[in-house]
Amino acid sequence: MAAAMAWPVQANDAQTDRLYDFAGSWRGSGALVGTDKNEEFRCRLMVDRGSLSKINYSGRCSLVNMNLSVAGTIAYNATAGQYEAVMSSNAGFTGDAVGRERGDRIVFNLQERQADRRGNDVQIGAVIELIGQSITVHFQVEFNDSGEVMTAEVPFSRM
Repeated sequence: MAAAMAWPVQANDAQTDRLYDFAGSWRGSGALVGTDKNEEFRCRLMVDRGSLSKINYSGRCSLVNMNLSVAGTIAYNATAGQYEAVMSSNAGFTGDAVGRERGDRIVFNLQERQADRRGNDVQIGAVIELIGQSITVHFQVEFNDSGEVMTAEVPFSRM
């Protein structure tokens, strides 16, 4: 997946500094909505400065009966003049996205279609928002056969 993204040789200092501002430890909590009972969960996210104007992130969320792990990279591609992100998870999700700048936000919309264990079509998405000095992640899983949708929003704050 990372090979598909054209990582920069060198980015503008302003874009690199903007990404590096997110380095550190983050914590957040939210609720999984759309199940029989909304399930609360807690997440931790670690963001590290990488080389070549990028940041690497890894996180873990604990739900009642499972753990979700994610990892990825966000970079500024100076050649293309855009932010780019890749993500993978222990739930089988992989995605990449171009970041859209909206004021003080950079928004990445990572989407993937795949089959669940029974072969049913599932659409999985994660939206990562880098907002000023905060991070928010939105998750969505849609089961296309049943139309059931589960969502979660996790605002993170620095630890």
